[in-house]
Amino acid sequence: MSLAEQLVGRIPPLRRFARALTGSQRGGDAYVAAVLEALAEDPRALPKKSQTVLGLYALFCRLWQTLNQDSQRATPSSLWEANADQRLAALVPRERVVFLLRFLEGFSAAETAEILDMTPEAVDRLMAKASADIAAELSTRVLIIEDEPLIALDIERLVVSLGHEVISVARTHREAIDSIAREQPGLVLADVQLADGSSGIEAVKEILEECSPPVVFITAFPDLLLTGTRPEPTFLMSKPFDPEAVKAMISQVLFFQSGGTPKRAPEAR
Repeated sequence: MSLAEQLVGRIPPLRRFARALTGSQRGGDAYVAAVLEALAEDPRALPKKSQTVLGLYALFCRLWQTLNQDSQRATPSSLWEANADQRLAALVPRERVVFLLRFLEGFSAAETAEILDMTPEAVDRLMAKASADIAAELSTRVLIIEDEPLIALDIERLVVSLGHEVISVARTHREAIDSIAREQPGLVLADVQLADGSSGIEAVKEILEECSPPVVFITAFPDLLLTGTRPEPTFLMSKPFDPEAVKAMISQVLFFQSGGTPKRAPEAR
């Protein structure tokens, strides 16, 4: 099997990682493109690791750390992206990389250590520091859009355990829109396919016309979002999900929240 054939299925997850690391799909894709260009010029540029996928992430992290990051990122096109840049600049890069490799991409401490050429013990120390930094972030109000009651309950428990407030659990597009008319959220956790056949993607698009919360799609159909243009600012997790990974993603996403004002005031209760 050629290197290209080994890597083709790894590009969408790498784009997800790059998007979370840089704060925008546009910025993340610039680094993914740099990785692919390096491999096209010389396949031997792929670091020798125990697994090809570890070599791919190792190459990405090496390029991200060495390239002039400012020149790779597009000028922020929104308050959300500008705020993400500001927050990212304040974080220790290695902690952020370890955090994402462990809980977003699901690599073990040993695999993360291999990617970053460090010891598992060093990875654990950075992970503990990153988690403490994230836990120090202010809590927010969360809208859950999920039609499966048990899954919605699991997500609600996770959200509350992190110190956040769940303002509503919506099962349909209409319920989600009605919820933001009463109270606008600081974070939205959404499924893609909802109870009445409506679309979580369309609900999110309509929500983002009214206010500017970051969004995490938690879905069994990730390809519907990875292969298309999804609304910004959104992130993605696949079902079935690891509860710790969901916690990690929520905490990571809150680094990128805009804090901007709603586009219109909510209706009176």
